[in-house]
Amino acid sequence: MDLCNEKSGKNGPFFPLTQQIRLKSDRLLGACCLSPQRFATAALPDPPSRFPLAAQVNASAMATTLEVALLYLLFAVAGVALCRWVKIPPILGYLVVGVLIGPNALALAKDSEGVRYLAEFGVVFLMFVIGLEFNLPKLKSMRTIVFGMGLSQVVLTIVAVVTGSAFAGWISSRIELPWDLGWRSAIALGGALAMSSTAIVVKMMAERLEVDSPHGRQVMGVLLFQDLAVVPLLVLIPALGHSGGDLTSALTSAGLKATLVLTLLLVGGPRVMHSWLTVVARRKSDELFVLNILLVTLGLAWITEHAGLSLALGAFLAGMLIAETEFKHRVETDIQPFHDVLLGLFFITVGMKLDWRPVAEQWLLVLSMVTLPVLFKFGLVTGLARLFGAPSGVALRTGLYLAQAGEFGFVLITLAAQERLIPPALQSPVLAAMVLSMLFTPFIIQYSNRIVMKLSSTDWMLQSVAMTSIAKRAINIDAHIIICGYGRSGQNLARLLDTESIAYMALDLDPDRVRQAAAAGHSVVFGDAAKLQSLMAAGLTRASAVVITYHDTASALKVLHLVQANAPRVPVVVRTIDDADLERLRAAGATEVVPEAIEGSLMLASHALALVGVPMRRVLHVVQEQRSARYGLLRGYFHGADDDTALELQQARLQSVTLPTAGAAVGRTLSELKLQALGVTVVSVRRTTGRVLKPVEDLQMEGSDTLVLSGLAEPLALAEGKLMATR
Repeated sequence: MDLCNEKSGKNGPFFPLTQQIRLKSDRLLGACCLSPQRFATAALPDPPSRFPLAAQVNASAMATTLEVALLYLLFAVAGVALCRWVKIPPILGYLVVGVLIGPNALALAKDSEGVRYLAEFGVVFLMFVIGLEFNLPKLKSMRTIVFGMGLSQVVLTIVAVVTGSAFAGWISSRIELPWDLGWRSAIALGGALAMSSTAIVVKMMAERLEVDSPHGRQVMGVLLFQDLAVVPLLVLIPALGHSGGDLTSALTSAGLKATLVLTLLLVGGPRVMHSWLTVVARRKSDELFVLNILLVTLGLAWITEHAGLSLALGAFLAGMLIAETEFKHRVETDIQPFHDVLLGLFFITVGMKLDWRPVAEQWLLVLSMVTLPVLFKFGLVTGLARLFGAPSGVALRTGLYLAQAGEFGFVLITLAAQERLIPPALQSPVLAAMVLSMLFTPFIIQYSNRIVMKLSSTDWMLQSVAMTSIAKRAINIDAHIIICGYGRSGQNLARLLDTESIAYMALDLDPDRVRQAAAAGHSVVFGDAAKLQSLMAAGLTRASAVVITYHDTASALKVLHLVQANAPRVPVVVRTIDDADLERLRAAGATEVVPEAIEGSLMLASHALALVGVPMRRVLHVVQEQRSARYGLLRGYFHGADDDTALELQQARLQSVTLPTAGAAVGRTLSELKLQALGVTVVSVRRTTGRVLKPVEDLQMEGSDTLVLSGLAEPLALAEGKLMATR
């Protein structure tokens, strides 16, 4: 390569080609954590006498790279495990790990070019996932919040930062203090500060069952626009890095390139993407499918980067194209591990940039950069929410949830630093302020209700009105069933209850579903079943049962705790996917847990047996035996006058026996009663308080206890006589 340059000179015909080759090779070597100088020593043929030295250099480089990788993994595992233990988002753990191992703290790892280039792929996959979530129907349904409130929030934040920077510059000129943050830098900084943390806020709202609440929909709409706003900012910030008269040409060039690439990819892209993924899916190879997704994502990222744009923009376009196909959900599942791991590496590299020494020296600046942006965003979002018609309580919650910095802010700050838009002296304070604001976010959301109650005198009145509307619907019903969640399972249960003329009251957090179902005459209201106010308004103390129909163990445990604390006599049935949380739910007070996996397998078995010619009566008998072995409440049945006596005398049945207050069985344990010797099994024991106990051997009987017994007719009669005997 050098020989070509010497012969041709800098102006020779081979210089552009050799320069490109050198730049490409340097970048590739940087991605492999090797400098060009080290590569020249390690890779070029050496004289025979120098081969041992070359081998040592190669071995040293490999050892260094492996050590750095192991160090990153070790600290990442420890950081994420600690975050899980204290129940804070893993993103914060990655940032703290980066600070600790970075060159400005313990100096255990160097912020190498190879690591930074690898971390860029975390941003690529983050933008890819955002592209997958981008769809026109969703935008159309939330267009007022997304393009009204979301657009206003981002634009006004940037305008406020630019205005504040100009005012600070004017003040500094008066008092002769340096201020080197120009309007270009202020735009880049404003774009970064406008972002909020999608990962932290959405995760906490999902845990608190607030995604479909009024403030949850406002928050999701603003977050969606912030994610979309990153795309033009990724194009704008590099253009802002050009000086003087080059700015207009740079912006024009970037705009034209973005328009051309977007047009070419979006016009014919969806059809090509659908056809290609269909061909790949027909091969029925998960490995081949994942490889093609990686190829498409990184290939489009490479195209946009070489068009003078960014890797992240190409990944976003790849996600958009795949979102229009039926393979969207499969891709989301397959790409998640790559996305999480590489994004974690990106946040580690961000933390490594944080220098704690200038932060400690400029703690007043950091404190002001934490406080002022958070207060400003809180006030701005709250005011915009009120402007767009939200009640005061909803507006305040929306402002609290969106006041912090976000992960895309780190992406934009990193890009702005690369373009020298952010002064080096300001980088560490800005990063520290963003990290601290994200650290405070879980606590702000956790105590948001208390904060809103103190700030808004009308919020508690609005909540009271909502509870009153639920109580009005439930005041005239008694011995009803409270259905928690009105999805498919809840609606099917409601139809069965209607056929049996059994009253019910359903609680759901989807306002559209509640509105449509209520208009159709269903007994459903908007309310959170995991809150005591909603359960009490729905008539918990008068209910005959509670059924939890949705898949959320954390929420189900909250409901069980509330029921046990306020209405322990009311039985609760919980729906789950499998047996993973069976014991936790039972220990929390669930009367019965119904796993879908078991019910699905029983139905599959019954259809298979019927198709191979097994008599239907035998099929029903086999399935009933399996259910009896699994569900304590279904071990047999309660006998009635309309039963087929000739057939049912040979099958187990259920019978409930209430002990007399002065009965001979009172004060004795189940082992002392020896009911099993009679051929009878105790299914459950119910106290007068309504609490259902497991039939353990040392359980002592009390007066008025109700025992549910399982057995054949004759042994049940003997057992009943023994239990009903008096002293």
